[in-house]
Amino acid sequence: MRHLLPTTALLAGAVLALGACSGGAGSDDPTGASTDASGVELVSPGALTVCTNPPYEPFEFEQDGEIVGLDIALTGEIARDLGVEVRPLNTGFDAIESGAALNANQCDMVASAITITEGRKQNIDFTDPYFDADQGVLVASGTTVEDEDDLEGLTIGVQQATTGAEWVTEKGLTGTEFEDLGLQIQSLRNGQVDAVVNDVTVLEPFESDELTVAFVIKTGEQYGFGVRKGNTALLEAANETLARITEDGTYDALVAEYFGTGGAGESAAPTESAEPTESAEPTD
Repeated sequence: MRHLLPTTALLAGAVLALGACSGGAGSDDPTGASTDASGVELVSPGALTVCTNPPYEPFEFEQDGEIVGLDIALTGEIARDLGVEVRPLNTGFDAIESGAALNANQCDMVASAITITEGRKQNIDFTDPYFDADQGVLVASGTTVEDEDDLEGLTIGVQQATTGAEWVTEKGLTGTEFEDLGLQIQSLRNGQVDAVVNDVTVLEPFESDELTVAFVIKTGEQYGFGVRKGNTALLEAANETLARITEDGTYDALVAEYFGTGGAGESAAPTESAEPTESAEPTD
């Protein structure tokens, strides 16, 4: 990676004990959720269904017909600790960040490089942070964009319902919304927009002779996984897994696998001092 990546630090917080819950193989929940052997209610028996929004490499993307990525690997660890499999579900990001997908029982958890914000916390219960992130501005190589002032008068491609889109709006800049990152990049390549704003970690892989990250917007954002409001059992189980994989080295190994060695693998874990942002992505 040629640009600044998140600050090095270990995932903080004490391991949370999974609260005892009653329940057997079935459930009387009117939503149809089933109770896993661990006491955690799941929308599909034997699986942790995770709503995610590819393409957002390396966090979630399709490979050989399957959704993979760092978010899927990390939630896979949560599923493993629950004794079930992880089942990714391709879902629009607006339904993910608003909590609508969770409330409709489409999935148990949302994992799509979701920045923790106070606004989103009104609709989603977030796990402990698992990744530090900043925004970036991607432009065509040779474009004379070096800072925020240079974006005045330009058309900026943003991903809908993200903090990157909010940043563009707050700065009074001209934004054009796209459903996902792939469409953002395509619009920049074909000249439909002059620049793209999204999380710098997902923009950097697109750097080439044609495209470059002009500058990084320091936001102090942090990602978290989300569960339905009040789903304490799953939230505590997820936090317990995040603490475990940080302590036993699994987290660092997975980051190195999806970002490549010698890069983000040394600098992805969240800092203890960073606070959730009101607005800034990422992811989304």
